[in-house]
Amino acid sequence: MSRLMPRQPVPALRVSTLAGDWDLAAQKPERFTLVVFYRGLHCPICKTYVSELDKLVAEFAARGTGIQVLSSDTRDRAEAARDNWGLANLNLGYGLSIEMARSWGLYVSTSRGKTSAGIEEPALFSEPGLFLVRPDGTLYWGSTSTMPFARPHFREILGGLDFVIKNDYPARGEA
Repeated sequence: MSRLMPRQPVPALRVSTLAGDWDLAAQKPERFTLVVFYRGLHCPICKTYVSELDKLVAEFAARGTGIQVLSSDTRDRAEAARDNWGLANLNLGYGLSIEMARSWGLYVSTSRGKTSAGIEEPALFSEPGLFLVRPDGTLYWGSTSTMPFARPHFREILGGLDFVIKNDYPARGEA
């Protein structure tokens, strides 16, 4: 597992999405691209988390921030997540390889069978991660977890973005 460093380039990220292919290097947001890795359809915490983000897409856009949400799920599972979770604003990415997940510093878990949502976990899947990437492809901020619990709150990230924008606050943690 690699460790990403602020102000350094992030790994290439090209994934299939429900709207077609997506490439991080081709994104040209005003300030950031928010890349959110979720565990998959099987995760009830992901449903709540991703649904919250779906309601805030316009607020991130107002701060010059594009969004991509993705998992190692199959296309069918990504479609089921979109439909079952009522996602109207996010374009879900799918098919993230375990190797790519590891290159982003994500933790990987093995299946423990059906979850409390009654859905079978994939054989291998990544745990959550969230990254803000600058238009030049360097890491501004990142957070990973070994568990589905205690993720960064999107409203707090919006507040942080307001501070960052107002104060031209640099990336931290690079030393």
